[in-house]
Amino acid sequence: MGQREGAAGLTTHAPQAAQAVTLPTTLDEAVTALTAMPAAVPVAGGTDLMAAVNSGQLRPAALVGLGRISEIRGWQYQDGHALLGAGLTHARMGRPDFAALIPALAASARAAGPPQIRNAGTLGGNIATASPTGDALPVLAALEATLIIAGPGGARREIPVSHLLAGMEMLRAGELIGFVRVPLLHAPQVFLKATGRTGPGRAMASVALVLDPARRGVRCAVGAIAPMPLRPLDAELWVGRLIDWDNNRALVPEALQAFGEYVAAACIPDPAPEADGSVPQLPPGVLHLRRTVAALARRALGRALS
Repeated sequence: MGQREGAAGLTTHAPQAAQAVTLPTTLDEAVTALTAMPAAVPVAGGTDLMAAVNSGQLRPAALVGLGRISEIRGWQYQDGHALLGAGLTHARMGRPDFAALIPALAASARAAGPPQIRNAGTLGGNIATASPTGDALPVLAALEATLIIAGPGGARREIPVSHLLAGMEMLRAGELIGFVRVPLLHAPQVFLKATGRTGPGRAMASVALVLDPARRGVRCAVGAIAPMPLRPLDAELWVGRLIDWDNNRALVPEALQAFGEYVAAACIPDPAPEADGSVPQLPPGVLHLRRTVAALARRALGRALS
């Protein structure tokens, strides 16, 4: 999937039909097509593309369709990881066999929207579009997933998904997201989201939480409240030390409550003090969002430990 799948090259011009459509059958053919047509837009499910076209934001000069590339539509096991094709749809990831593999990612896929969105939208498109409300993004951040990028001449390189979402590394000309490598932790994982009034299925806030018993750690990522998923690393370390990993992962209720508050304060901090030393109050809407994040984080950890 290309950077900003269906959303690259935003303009204010009225939409018009693409001048050319290319339908490659392999990842390398798709890269070759994008290299030959730098203005082309890669498209898989097209959920974001059509929204941009219909709103008049995008006028693609050409399209490179990725729907016929079978190699990126499934997954395989590889050295303790799952290698997920970027063309996996949300509907496919929501099925029971996938849920047994990566439960939190399956839960986010089932929450991605109505059936027509889940049937069309893809994992790679969710990453490339990088919408703050993308449900898969906090899960991938918490799992510390990496991306395998396909480039010209058969080149492949690997980058952390967090680097792409944060803009630390960008896709180069002609590159596509081919696969997503996810470590298989064989431990509880949870994805929760609150939709509020932001639209059908669209997250106001979301939390992904995974346990890593081998490292005796907790990984948490908060989505939808910032341009990219946020990792409250200090909160993760703090609660990881309090869990009794040798006694059914026990944790006192007070610590569970405090973890939620810790995560929320880390992601939505208090305003800086004024010159006179007074601390301004957060607006009511922001306070409500912070309480929502605290509740989601608390519930996610509680479910993971239960």
